[in-house]
Amino acid sequence: MRTNFFSAICLLMGMTLAFIGCGSDNSSNATDVPISSSSIVAMSSSDVTEASSESKESDAWYFDDADGNCSNCDSYTAQDPVLTDIGGKGSITTYGSITAKETSLGGACNYGQTNIQYYAAIHVNVSSGDDQGPWNGGLACGGCVRVKAQTPDGWKRVTVRITDRCPDESCGVDLGGAPASDIMGIQVGRYYGEWEFVSCEGVEGVWGDSTSIWIKEGASTYWSIIQVRNPKDAVTNISIGNENLEFVVGTENFWKVPVEVLQSDDVVNVEVSYRSGTPDVWKIPGSAFSKEEANYYLYDYRD
Repeated sequence: MRTNFFSAICLLMGMTLAFIGCGSDNSSNATDVPISSSSIVAMSSSDVTEASSESKESDAWYFDDADGNCSNCDSYTAQDPVLTDIGGKGSITTYGSITAKETSLGGACNYGQTNIQYYAAIHVNVSSGDDQGPWNGGLACGGCVRVKAQTPDGWKRVTVRITDRCPDESCGVDLGGAPASDIMGIQVGRYYGEWEFVSCEGVEGVWGDSTSIWIKEGASTYWSIIQVRNPKDAVTNISIGNENLEFVVGTENFWKVPVEVLQSDDVVNVEVSYRSGTPDVWKIPGSAFSKEEANYYLYDYRD
């Protein structure tokens, strides 16, 4: 009986102390406990929403925050890219050398050797083999993409020109060596990132030369296809006079010139429209497009 009595007394005292410990912070015993920034993010629904808009869902091995800081940043889990209204989000990888930082060889955009150091390949697919990515048969060629990726030092950003395609599964933006070095340093791998399509105007590192129209090898007075090199954004249309040229499916990044233009010495207006900005106009004899591998700079033939 004594044991039970004293046990009851102890229990009653413990409950009393617990009640006192739960008092208001206005009490003289209240202690201010500092709250970490990560705890604030965890408690605030508005901050959680902001952080999630700037980052991917965290995996068990991964930590990120609204500032882009992460651990194991180079080991992002491969998954399908996601299209957005302005670009996309998903994997940021590299197929270039971060030490040599070579210039683009033109890639699937068929530009040949260039002086462009800040270049990249864009994804062909969203899901494997569906051809729903922004590559779009080569219509993405020449446009610029502003990329940001999560790193241990927070978000890092770089702007690149699209010169190639990436048909690999789970590809997003595949960077050349120089931009990859800026983002990844020496820790090459698969990073999480987001990207948006932007104009190339005023961007350093993405210009190999001045804007020009280049004629593909094999051209004659019976057949010719052309491309715009170093455009200020992705080309959306080329017209000669009042006729829109046909974008050639399969050759990627070329437009077909009508035979009647090739066989005429009359000067024609060649208008190139871009995804953004004003069109550029060349004034040039139609027969000039029959000369294979000719390169006509805008500054020489400007309207």
